[in-house]
Amino acid sequence: MADRTDWRRLRERRMAEPGAADAYEAAKLAYVLGMTVREMREARGWSQTMLATRAGMTQSAVARFEAGGTVPTIPVLERLAHALEADLDIRITPRLSPV
Repeated sequence: MADRTDWRRLRERRMAEPGAADAYEAAKLAYVLGMTVREMREARGWSQTMLATRAGMTQSAVARFEAGGTVPTIPVLERLAHALEADLDIRITPRLSPV
């Protein structure tokens, strides 16, 4: 149980550092985008190599993207969306309550 408490305290300290919350949100977004692309690719029965070829990317770049290892640029998102024959919808919407 001490390990869990220590981990919780470490996480709280790290999240209190300047920029940590923003970095966490960026990583979360990258993960969700990667998961979405992977699900769409797998639904088509495509390998990462097939998607990479269609998107003008390398297989390793697709793998990193799907794993949430990179925060993508808009041009990369556009290439992936085009390759998957999907629409790219980027929006900024107001939050329900102010932060």
